[in-house]
Amino acid sequence: MKIGHIAFWTADLEKMKDFYIKYFGAVSNDKYRNPKTGLQTYFLSFKSGAQIEIMNRPDVILETQNYLERRQGFAHFAFEMENSEEVDKMTELLRQNGYMVQGEPRMTGDGYYESVILDPEYNILELVYNASESKNCAFI
Repeated sequence: MKIGHIAFWTADLEKMKDFYIKYFGAVSNDKYRNPKTGLQTYFLSFKSGAQIEIMNRPDVILETQNYLERRQGFAHFAFEMENSEEVDKMTELLRQNGYMVQGEPRMTGDGYYESVILDPEYNILELVYNASESKNCAFI
């Protein structure tokens, strides 16, 4: 068994779609619209086979609590990068384009080199490189 996709609600469907296409190479399907409920969705597919469904519907209440507070439920999702240099490069690109870097690139205790970024609607994204799987890893 494998996870089919991750889905989340968004206030600005087009902005979120464009973000994941521009920075992470997503490919989008055509927008789905349900005229009865007002639901609109895109499935964003990535080269690895992973998918994200982004959804918008007029009756969904947007959360107003502080996005930096920890809360129960969805925590983050991670994009695997080819190496630590790619983590650094993507972190800087996103910073230069106005996205918040919540965690600077660093080596974690569980063998990952990672940074933490907030997408346009403050969903937490990790940019990760699994350094423990690299035979030539200088971090371990």
